[in-house]
Amino acid sequence: MSLKVGVIGVGGIARTHMPGWAASEHAEVIAGSDISETALQAWGEENGISRLETDPAALFSDPDIDIIDVCTPNGYHAPLGIAALQAGKHVICEKPLAPTPAEIRDMIAARDASGKLLMTAQHFRFGGNAMAMKAEIDRGTLGDIYHARSWMLRRAGLPARPGFVLKRHSGGGATIDIGVHILDLTLWFMGNPQPVAVSGVARADLAHIEGAFGLWGNVPPETDVEEFSAAFVRFENGATLVIEISWLLHHNVVGEDMQMWLYGTRGGSHWPKCEIYSTNYESQQHYNIALKRTRDLMEPHALECVEFARAVAEGAPSPVPAEQSLQVLTILDGIYRSQASGAEVRLDQ
Repeated sequence: MSLKVGVIGVGGIARTHMPGWAASEHAEVIAGSDISETALQAWGEENGISRLETDPAALFSDPDIDIIDVCTPNGYHAPLGIAALQAGKHVICEKPLAPTPAEIRDMIAARDASGKLLMTAQHFRFGGNAMAMKAEIDRGTLGDIYHARSWMLRRAGLPARPGFVLKRHSGGGATIDIGVHILDLTLWFMGNPQPVAVSGVARADLAHIEGAFGLWGNVPPETDVEEFSAAFVRFENGATLVIEISWLLHHNVVGEDMQMWLYGTRGGSHWPKCEIYSTNYESQQHYNIALKRTRDLMEPHALECVEFARAVAEGAPSPVPAEQSLQVLTILDGIYRSQASGAEVRLDQ
C-alpha cells in the first residue's frame, strides 16, 4: 500500500520531513503547495516532484492524495488542517497543532467527522533517548510523578522571520515556538495529567533593545511576540510543573539548553541525560542509573513521518493524539491569559 502525500508549505521545516517520507514503506510524496512560486519550484526540482500548486485547495481536491503534511506558519495550521480533513485526507501538522485551544477543538471536531487521523509533529518524542525514558517511566520506575521542572532556553535563538515574530502569522513567540516542544515532552512523560490552573508571565524585554540580535540575524523592529515566558502549572491529580522558555535569555549556553527533571514517589529522572535517581530505604542508599538505549532509530523529524504513515496504513491510533496537543496549548494559552490578568487562571473556564 503506497499512500500519496501532499506537502503544504515547502520552504522551511518541510525539508526535515522529506527524508522520512522517502524512508517510509507506506507513503510517498507526490505533490507540494506553497504561496512562494520560487520556493515551490526549487523544492520540486530538489525532490523530483512535478505536481506543484500555489493553491492548497488543488491538493485537497485531488483524489489520489491520502495524506496532507502541513508545514506552514502556525496561524494557518487550523484552516488548512480542517479543510484537508473535510476533504477526506489524513493530516500530520507541524507544531503547534494550532495557536489556540479553540482552534484545536475545531480540528478535533473535523477529525471526528471525517474518521481520519490527525497528528502533531512533535519530533522530540521520536528521539531514541526520549523513547527510552518514556519506556522506563511506563514501567513504573518513578512511581507517581508529583512534580516536574523543565526548560527550553536559548541565548541568541530568536528566529528572525515574519512567520515567527509577527503574531498574525505565529500566534505567539518563544512560548508557542519552542515551549511547545519541552511542554509536550514533559506532559507525555508525566502521563498527560489534566491541567487545571496556570500562573505565568510572558515578556519581550530583550527583543526590543536596540541592536538585539540572534544567530539568524537582527531582531526585526516589528516583532510583536514575547521572547520569554515562565509558569507554574497545577494538575487535576495534584502534580505540579515549573517551566521556563526563552529565545534570548542571558544564559550560559551555546545553542539550546533543553532539560527536564521529573520527581516521583519511587524515583526521579533527568532528560536528556537519561538518568534515573532512586533510593533503597532499607539499606539507606541512593542510586543513580544511566539508561544506555539512547541511539536514534532515525532522525526524529523523519521518524515521525514514518510512524504516521505506518499508523494510517495499519489503522492504528495517531502516534501523537490531538487531545494531548490540546492539553499543551491549553497551558500555553493559560500563560498568556495569566500575563494579561496578572493572576493565576483556571483552565476549565
